[in-house]
Amino acid sequence: MNGVRERGFAVEVLALVGPAGTGKSHRAVVVAHEHEVDLIVDDGLLIRGSRILAGKSAKREPTRLAAVRRAIFADPAHRAEARAAIAAARPRRVLLLGTSREMVRRIARALELPEPSRYLSIHDIATPDEIRQARRVRRQQGKHVIPAPTFEVKKGFSGYLIDPLRFFYRPQHARAGLFVEKSTVRPTFSSLGRFFIAEHVVAAIATRAVTEVDGIAGVVRVRVESDPDGVSLVIEVALRYGAVLYDVLRRAQRAAAQMVEHMTALNVRRVDLVARRVVPVDAGAPAEPGGDPTRPLPPDAGGGFD
Repeated sequence: MNGVRERGFAVEVLALVGPAGTGKSHRAVVVAHEHEVDLIVDDGLLIRGSRILAGKSAKREPTRLAAVRRAIFADPAHRAEARAAIAAARPRRVLLLGTSREMVRRIARALELPEPSRYLSIHDIATPDEIRQARRVRRQQGKHVIPAPTFEVKKGFSGYLIDPLRFFYRPQHARAGLFVEKSTVRPTFSSLGRFFIAEHVVAAIATRAVTEVDGIAGVVRVRVESDPDGVSLVIEVALRYGAVLYDVLRRAQRAAAQMVEHMTALNVRRVDLVARRVVPVDAGAPAEPGGDPTRPLPPDAGGGFD
């Protein structure tokens, strides 16, 4: 092993190096599997198996300069979080990804890891045609790979169009194979522009989903609260007379979350249902003077269903 630090365990560091856009992240999981790596450090994230243990992806930064600073853990809080995660995980072997040897050495120093004992070049594990294809996708589509499953990635990329990549890999002469799942995203600093979804659109989608649930007479109002990690919704509804309260609201809650996530790629953090009234079975949707289902709720809105 390459050095023992004060953290009380030995760790060996490997590095995968190559120019930006040549496919390092795309091959990181396979390289980690072949070299029995426990932890991958890529673009500001610490990834172990199918989980993101800590960090914030450089691909969320607004500029390329900010992305580089995030990737090398220049921010003290980000650096401290990553160091604590490494200490808790106690990895035996770590793989660092970077565009140069100097970059991975800076990452190692920031995370208080030993200098890499071995440097792997992307040119040694990918063919020239594969590297050209990776560069073409980066240049034409602005897509970047994160070596983690989509269900983990979307927590930090709410509102981004994320595509899952799944494939089965079996090394030559090996009896067992490896099922690999990764994700592709288009970063904020992409030259192709920024994608966003207005809150009134989210409210309209949630309204449509909820009104299709049996037992719901209509939606009175929807409040949407957004932050970088996702959206939270509060939905006021009217119930049909005779509907089973818990069952109907639970199904409406699930329907709203699923449709919003499916149609917008937003991470839905919370959906609260508020039963405001009961209407006769043969009545139409509830009407209010000037009633707009996307209007903000009054400050006294209560009776939530979490």
